[in-house]
Amino acid sequence: MAREDLDLGALNHAMSSAQISEDKEPAAPSYYSNEDDAGGVQITCFTEVVNATTFHFQIMRLPKQIYAWIGCNSAKLGHLYAAAPMRPKSTVGVTSILGGASDNTGSSIARRLVLKTGLNIILACNIPKNSPMIEADAEKLLVLKLISLGYTRPKSEGLSS
Repeated sequence: MAREDLDLGALNHAMSSAQISEDKEPAAPSYYSNEDDAGGVQITCFTEVVNATTFHFQIMRLPKQIYAWIGCNSAKLGHLYAAAPMRPKSTVGVTSILGGASDNTGSSIARRLVLKTGLNIILACNIPKNSPMIEADAEKLLVLKLISLGYTRPKSEGLSS
């Protein structure tokens, strides 16, 4: 394809009309409802150091789902998991998309995030295998941030609908 054939005007228009915000915390809790989200993608990135371990996080709030990445001491993608609420009652389905065949470090975090948010979760993490304290620290930091962003469901609401 020749360079002249590219429709750069359409691409520029599409990029300028995209609603993407970075590190934008909502003024009031924006708990997810069953209605379609009219807003764009919200991206939050942060780093925390706990017990000499550096955690890097990225949270992308998409309509009806959350993508979260946890990096432990490096910026590698790690294993990738998908989790979603299932019917009936408070059950969650989790599957490994990349890696993680014999390692369930991220799958348990993804499962608990679905229970806390009620949303579909895509979780990438490179937490070391057999490190339950590091996993607990990472999950605690991520959940605290999700609460501060208003992405978790109130405790009074159950998963079943």
